[in-house]
Amino acid sequence: MSPVAVRFAPSPTGRLHIGNARAAVMNWLFARKQGGSFMLRMDDTDRERSTAEYAAGIEEDLRWLGLEWDRYARQSDRLDRYTAAAERLKAAGRLYPCYETPDELGLKRKAQLAQHRPPLYDRAALRLTDADRARLEAEGRRPHWRLKLEYTPVVWDDLVRGTQRFQGQDLSDPVLIREDGQPLYTFASVVDDIELGITHVIRGEDHVANTAVQIQLYEALLGEMGGGPVPAFGHFPLITDASGAGLSKRLGSLSLKSLREESGLEPLSILSLLAKIGTSDAVEARGTLDELVADFDLAKVGRGTPKFDAEDLHRLNAQILHRMPYAAVAGRLPALGMPGADEAFWLAVRPNITHVAEAKGWWDITHAPLAPVVTDAAFLEAAAGLLPAAPWGPDTWGQWVDAVKAATGAKGKALFMPLRLALTGLEHGPELKTMLPLIGRERTLARLSGQTA
Repeated sequence: MSPVAVRFAPSPTGRLHIGNARAAVMNWLFARKQGGSFMLRMDDTDRERSTAEYAAGIEEDLRWLGLEWDRYARQSDRLDRYTAAAERLKAAGRLYPCYETPDELGLKRKAQLAQHRPPLYDRAALRLTDADRARLEAEGRRPHWRLKLEYTPVVWDDLVRGTQRFQGQDLSDPVLIREDGQPLYTFASVVDDIELGITHVIRGEDHVANTAVQIQLYEALLGEMGGGPVPAFGHFPLITDASGAGLSKRLGSLSLKSLREESGLEPLSILSLLAKIGTSDAVEARGTLDELVADFDLAKVGRGTPKFDAEDLHRLNAQILHRMPYAAVAGRLPALGMPGADEAFWLAVRPNITHVAEAKGWWDITHAPLAPVVTDAAFLEAAAGLLPAAPWGPDTWGQWVDAVKAATGAKGKALFMPLRLALTGLEHGPELKTMLPLIGRERTLARLSGQTA
């Protein structure tokens, strides 16, 4: 058997968003689990909408996620291959020219729907004579080209959906080449999959009907090349929002760029969600890509429609940060306004943050002037007189509050809350036994006396 080879084939007409990034994640995990290869292929035959900027953005997004590719291809570099494949299909009588305008095709479609018939192409172009075609071309019409489907069953064992069956006569002959000679997705993708050795096509269930058509195209092209296997297919349900509406690449708030730059999410929070949503596994954070690879199995993907909730991403992000080692963030903290932030600081504050940037608030509390909240000046004065001498460590807080409790008789909330408010200005936060050494003795004394320090 050939080694597993999959491809993620985005159209560079926009940035990656949660919906289409899921296809990249699933293909990458499948390839790694099977010891195969992952190809990034830019399906950029749409010359009007594809841009180099979007292509570069997609590459940036994948690298940020950690989904490095083993091979790379661009359809715009392979136009000669599509021309050659088209000529083989023409010679075999499977690709035929059609001259209807979009308006004429639209009228045919409306008439069929009005008669409660499926809107299938009526193959009128096959009845044209050479003279008819010459006359139409003399009028300035240029043909688009359709694949002549065979009226035979199309059956495959889908890796997610199980056995899928279509009847050839229920499918419409697809347009493969536009009037301007531009190959369409249906055609170029199949040529590439064959010539680049793709063994498995894993994509959204919106492509199921495309697959029925494409299987006949695979078989036609492979037949002209002496045979070969058609790829295996797996179609997973598409993610929707909470209301059941689809996720569009035009929803900028769900683009990976926005989630990275504006929401401050970690790659692993997005990877954990996209690898687990819609599967039999719980949607819980994983610490590494290797863990996600070990868990991955297409058999776990359910048939139900997974609902996306942005709060899940933030929940996963918090889980990831709460166990993230200092080494993973050491280089990022100074750029976020925390020069000199060390491991002790990170370990103290990480249980109380959802995004790394939130650590800056605790850095300011421990290292910048703060106006204390004084609720009981006499109590704080007594506590100040009992402060242990420096140097301070993890046991200092316990020793201090024990002394304050013994001297004042305060306990519980009455003991801890006035101290927390004076030292941090907040009612909640990281454990004070870890915060106190970061605040330091001099600043602690000043705040206990009501000074901004």
